[in-house]
Amino acid sequence: MLNREEDSHFLLVSLRLRMPAPIRLRELIRTIRTARTQAEEREMIQKECAAIRSSFREEDNTYRCRNVAKLLYMHMLGYPAHFGQLECLKLIASQKFTDKRIGYLGAMLLLDERQDVHLLMTNCIKNDLNHSTQYVQGLALCTLGCMGSSEMCRDLAGEVEKLLKTSNSYLRKKAALCAVHVIRKVPELMEMFLPATKNLLSEKNHGVLHTSVVLLTEMCERSPDMLTHFRKLVPQLVRILKNLIMSGYSPEHDVSGISDPFLQVRILRLLRILGRSDDDSSEAMNDILAQVATNTETSKNVGNAILYETVLTIMDIKSESGLRVLAINILGRFLLNNDKNIRYVALTSLLKTVQTDHNAVQRHRSTIVDCLKDLDVSIKRRAMELSFALVNGNNIRGMMKELLYFLDSCDPEFKADCASGVFLAAEKYAPSKRWHIDTIMRVLTTAGSYVRDDCVPNLIQLITNSMEMHAYTVQRLYKALLDDISQQPLVQVSSWCIGEYGDLLVSGQCEEEEPIQVTEDEVLDVLEGLLVSNLSSPVTRGYALTAIMKLSTRFSSVNRIKKVVSIYGSSIDVELQQRAVEYNALFKKYDHMRPALLERMPIMEKTATNGPTEIVQTNGEAEPSALDSKNPPSVTQPTSQANDLLDLLGGNDVVPVIQTAPPTKPASAGGELLDLLGDLSLPGGPAPAPAPAPPISVSQPAFLLDGLSSQPLFNDIAAAIPPMTAYNKNGLKIEFTFERSNPNPNIAVITIHASNSTEAEMTDFVFQAAVPKTFQLQLLSPSSNIIPPLNQGTVTQVIKVLNPQKQQLRMRIKLTYNHKGSSVQDLAEVNNFPPQSWQ
Repeated sequence: MLNREEDSHFLLVSLRLRMPAPIRLRELIRTIRTARTQAEEREMIQKECAAIRSSFREEDNTYRCRNVAKLLYMHMLGYPAHFGQLECLKLIASQKFTDKRIGYLGAMLLLDERQDVHLLMTNCIKNDLNHSTQYVQGLALCTLGCMGSSEMCRDLAGEVEKLLKTSNSYLRKKAALCAVHVIRKVPELMEMFLPATKNLLSEKNHGVLHTSVVLLTEMCERSPDMLTHFRKLVPQLVRILKNLIMSGYSPEHDVSGISDPFLQVRILRLLRILGRSDDDSSEAMNDILAQVATNTETSKNVGNAILYETVLTIMDIKSESGLRVLAINILGRFLLNNDKNIRYVALTSLLKTVQTDHNAVQRHRSTIVDCLKDLDVSIKRRAMELSFALVNGNNIRGMMKELLYFLDSCDPEFKADCASGVFLAAEKYAPSKRWHIDTIMRVLTTAGSYVRDDCVPNLIQLITNSMEMHAYTVQRLYKALLDDISQQPLVQVSSWCIGEYGDLLVSGQCEEEEPIQVTEDEVLDVLEGLLVSNLSSPVTRGYALTAIMKLSTRFSSVNRIKKVVSIYGSSIDVELQQRAVEYNALFKKYDHMRPALLERMPIMEKTATNGPTEIVQTNGEAEPSALDSKNPPSVTQPTSQANDLLDLLGGNDVVPVIQTAPPTKPASAGGELLDLLGDLSLPGGPAPAPAPAPPISVSQPAFLLDGLSSQPLFNDIAAAIPPMTAYNKNGLKIEFTFERSNPNPNIAVITIHASNSTEAEMTDFVFQAAVPKTFQLQLLSPSSNIIPPLNQGTVTQVIKVLNPQKQQLRMRIKLTYNHKGSSVQDLAEVNNFPPQSWQ
């Protein structure tokens, strides 16, 4: 029996000796590279994986290291190699250094903390951290620093801390990086490494210095206490940085003529963290930052990297004004660099600093404007944003000239943002109303299809309020309409102006430029052409039909206008048909009211509340009569959204939001508002409304208050109610201001002011609110659904709250908007209303 066992063992050994040895890694790489197709490569990989699996099953220790190395190469090519995880652990447990090296490398590539297998390594790593050979200790430190889980870090942090105190620089630099990983995984172990950091910056070895600075940076970023503790190291860091700058040529650390730029960048980054919001630390590093900024060679990219970090540090600490100007001048030099990445970095940095150092950035205005001509789209976008940030009252004419030239030639993707920027800048810094109107008309003729929806009502309001420019404006717009009818916003504004001031156009009263000779029939021909043009949108046709109707009180061709209006009474466009039917009714039944209803618009004040300026923002036509029963889009909110908001306060203790403009129930809308307003009385009762056009707009219920009482709407108590901030998050700030209604003191009138401090506008903004059942709440329509960026404007909306029992006011609000391409929705509770607002 014994002889048979010996023979079997001898036979197995003989078979192993006869089996061919697996191919080497180099041969495998050469073979795989000869594959002509992906399928051929897969076939080779599968064949080799099968051979490696067979070898693993046979517990072949001779070639395990070679097989794992080949497996790692296949893993790097993207093929599955998970079946080699346990073999890596066997190699780590081996006594051979070559086996350990491949085993630890395999563990770093194939294992992570999501797999329980990695916990089996803990004991091996602990033994190797205490090994007599520094290279084995280094392998263990690298592996722990790469993929150690929080459990492993807790178990092995003591060994890492001991190696951090050793005199061996090879181990100290690896232990410092391993400590960074331990701190990231288990922040509460940070204090364990604090004693070991005392002498790290005294090390001469640059590798140890570099990793030590990385460790200190991590500790400062994660703990305010550590940040305060390490501020005393600023002089030592300054000394190290000065030695690096002043030292001569050192072949060991030299990169393109600069001594150890990697260490310099790390030190500058740490100084930035230490000097932030600290006067003493900032003062201590001002001189060295000036030396780095002036002595660093800029001909190579290495020097540019150091200068960029220097600029960031100067801008982030409490540096001197002269130093900040020096930093901005460095960024200005970057703009002249041929490297596109450097120019982009410079523009981005200048955009961040323009608000704090506006005058210093202004010196580089011409260079920034030149970047608008760059071929790179990223650079052009940054240059455009920075150019708008540089616009002020002194340079508005020159900057607008450059930006309008850019608008003419830029790609379509830039036109919308550029047009919006021009509108905002012109509104803020326009030197004259004529210049303002000319600029916006230039934008509409150049990029009319790309402008925001609110540009039409805004321009109409501007034109209406510029009484001395009416003749000039209508003549310019009429000429533009003859040249091009494809730009819909331009056509809408032109139609509106011709309807309002067509008599001035025909009479030739323009003084600013040579008047043109136009007949009434020519003007009507142009407007009728808009009605039948395929280029006209339904909204534009509505503008044109309303303009023709207005001209019935300004022109003598009334019969022609009647004929045109009657034709569209049977239009397939329901909106256009409704307008035509209402206008026909005006001609037939209420002709005596027509001149009063179609008279010119009065001057519209641009107020912060939803007062009369709301007319401008409904559909841009701004008529005192409500011939148009269409509601503004921002008023009509889906019922489901309102119902979702009703559940915010829980239970049945909520009251629904009263819609300000139900489109199908005009009488009900007025009744609900009067119910809300309590004892407000109509003098003489509600008058019967003319069939097509009631004199009071149903879509603007706020105006039901007009004429209800001779008393002022709000009393002086409002001055005693302090404003409050209801919401401030992600750059969106909602402020409440309060007023009290005179006729009914139980009604609190709250005006919300929504502002946006981010660099991008917030679109599709919707504000909703819910109150307990003991209150009644009404939301009026907002002034806009777009909140401009950088606090350049606010969106306002009026809330009326009836509180007959004088209870403490509380409210839940829901905010919805789009920002940087993503939809944002948030809920908040407001309970800190001033007592004066509800008592």
